[in-house]
Amino acid sequence: MYYLGIDLGGTSIKVGVVDENNKIVATAKSKTHVPCSPDEMCEQLAGTAFEALKNANITIDDVPWVGIGTPGAVNRESGVVIFSNNLYFDNFELKKLLQKKMNKEVIVENDANAAAYGEYMAGALKGANNALAITLGTGIGSGIIIDGKIYSGSNYAAGEMGHMVIVHKGRHCSCGRDGCWEAYASATGLINMTKEAMETCDKKSPLWEIAKGDRNNVDGRTAFDAMRAGDPIGKSVVDEYLDYLGCGLANCINILQPDVLCIGGGICYEGETILKPLREYVVRYSYKVKPEKRTKICRAVLGNDAGIIGAALIGK
Repeated sequence: MYYLGIDLGGTSIKVGVVDENNKIVATAKSKTHVPCSPDEMCEQLAGTAFEALKNANITIDDVPWVGIGTPGAVNRESGVVIFSNNLYFDNFELKKLLQKKMNKEVIVENDANAAAYGEYMAGALKGANNALAITLGTGIGSGIIIDGKIYSGSNYAAGEMGHMVIVHKGRHCSCGRDGCWEAYASATGLINMTKEAMETCDKKSPLWEIAKGDRNNVDGRTAFDAMRAGDPIGKSVVDEYLDYLGCGLANCINILQPDVLCIGGGICYEGETILKPLREYVVRYSYKVKPEKRTKICRAVLGNDAGIIGAALIGK
């Protein structure tokens, strides 16, 4: 048995064919061209999907459904993308139109939920009953698994953990609120903190040297690299960042008390450099439970494949 998963993003469409062992055996990728008409979007999706099937030497008849993860609020029952600002979707009937284009059942899910489900089926969350996946990128993505199923709430938009406020009247967030976790703990938040710290230190400091004298070269690794170079300012940025990240994680755990919480995104390549202090923070500041019942905090393991695998297996 094979399954077909589509990970639709604002810059690219990634498709994978997944086998019975939850492994990707063939892929295809194309650039996302937006804005475009609904028919043109479905043409892009179908074209990339059929290319992946061809690369796997199978046909659309060999898969039971087409699963797709997309940014935005998604009505799983109707397959309508209620709204997605990055893709210019507004009540887009994705399921109906793509089914017609591919002549196969289509299941539509939010991309963060699909990634969480991928980790649940084949990655860091496997074996958990209740779990949470957090992805640290330009923003903060999150997906909730309760009793083995994706939880999306009554309005299909649950799980926006990045938009809980952790600093009253704090940094302005792209969602319109001030002080959101995303404004502090996303990769964007870390980059902004690093740039601000650079303005307070000598331009011969490791922070400036690593960035080659240009604030535009700052990324999510800059402060960590400066810390490893012995720079106290780089260390202070990392400590501040982990404090904000830990604050949000403790909130998530206090609300949901999952068995496992996995963290993904480029920042997580730092491994135990961030995981160890985060675990210590959460033990100190989350609501007290018995040690054997504490939420396990770990790194996501599927990387960019999580969304593809989760979308492919969404009907299981």
